[in-house]
Amino acid sequence: MTKHADHGPHHDSAHGRHDRIGHGHRHDTTDLDWDVMGPLLEQNGELSSPQYTAAAHWIAGLPTAPQVRRVLDIGSGPGVISCLLAEEFPEAEVVAVDNTPALLERTRARAERLGLGDRVRTLYAELPDELAKLGEADLIWAGNALHHMGDQRAVLAGFAGMLRPGGTIVLVEGGLPTRQLPRDIGIGRPGLEARLDAIHVEWFEEMRAALPDAKQEVEDWSALFTAVGLAPQGTRSFLLDLPAPLSDRARDYVIAEFARRREAFAEELTADDLATLDRLLDPEDPAGLHRRPDLFLLSARTVHLGRRA
Repeated sequence: MTKHADHGPHHDSAHGRHDRIGHGHRHDTTDLDWDVMGPLLEQNGELSSPQYTAAAHWIAGLPTAPQVRRVLDIGSGPGVISCLLAEEFPEAEVVAVDNTPALLERTRARAERLGLGDRVRTLYAELPDELAKLGEADLIWAGNALHHMGDQRAVLAGFAGMLRPGGTIVLVEGGLPTRQLPRDIGIGRPGLEARLDAIHVEWFEEMRAALPDAKQEVEDWSALFTAVGLAPQGTRSFLLDLPAPLSDRARDYVIAEFARRREAFAEELTADDLATLDRLLDPEDPAGLHRRPDLFLLSARTVHLGRRA
């Protein structure tokens, strides 16, 4: 159930999702080279981890925070957040739930490397069909996962039913589109990233419509919590602000994201925008991403909490 780099409709690599989630529909992932993709997804997750560390610390410090003994990380990818949650909740068993065996293996290796191997375990599951495999939890972390379920309300109700008394569901849904370049970059027509976002929004709507049992739902997460018997416990957004000049690691991430969008959106982009992207991706071009001194990384992720009485 590891999904694409999107967070409903923008991009998210913290769990390592790149257009290949199995939440209710299964994309063909057999042609992906996990020896290449796995390390990249893990590195990207580490880059974004300050946002999620701050979110987990906020949750743990709330007056209504449950005693966390068991955590489910839904759509865990390579386990960056699973291990982060294990560190934030030192008394808890953390279960990384995904449908990609290669990434579950990376999770196990990461946990061992960080000295968390006795508390982080993995579970292969296809959701929503195999919700019953997950068992009870005090904290369910659904990071940009719910919008890949056709019937979001039904799945959220399923999660709610797995919560122990006082337990919390954490939905990471929404935020702001990521920005990495100035509006006017000196080549092509200004506003390239906004146009890429518009194409992604259309893709997102088509993806949602094609899901099995897809139902349109107003994205009022507090209202949805109430509808499934949970008490809304607050919403906060967390910022990732890496100013220019970027580190080599962050620059590599930005280059990979632009290359992915260049490939994915080629048919929807204008000839002018394609030419601009080709220049941005050219390592020898002084105006390209490899050499630009004004490259930055700015994003916001929004976290919504619902609690079982």
